[in-house]
Amino acid sequence: MSIVLWAAALAFTATLMVSVGESRADEPIVITIKNHKFTPAEVKIPAGKRVELTVVNDDPTPEEFESKTMKVEKVIPGKSKATVRVGPLDKGRYNFFGEFNEATAQGFVVVE
Repeated sequence: MSIVLWAAALAFTATLMVSVGESRADEPIVITIKNHKFTPAEVKIPAGKRVELTVVNDDPTPEEFESKTMKVEKVIPGKSKATVRVGPLDKGRYNFFGEFNEATAQGFVVVE
């Protein structure tokens, strides 16, 4: 009987761990522009889902969040933030850049 209870407790714990792991995919993804650079420069998102990225522009000048591979363009005025929706995307690595400061504002979305 104790083996059955132990197995049930183990199965319940595994279910909780999977649930917690899945909920992390729904956490907000924030990318900050500061000194004409993106931080973090790489974010991970799940494959096959539409995801919202919050882009915070801490610089006093506007920047355009752009990605040809993700088919998105969004101008974010200085000292403001915007929501950028991407996906659903296939697994892979997709670049994004700041069109107004392309030499320094570079990043990637990694789809897993």
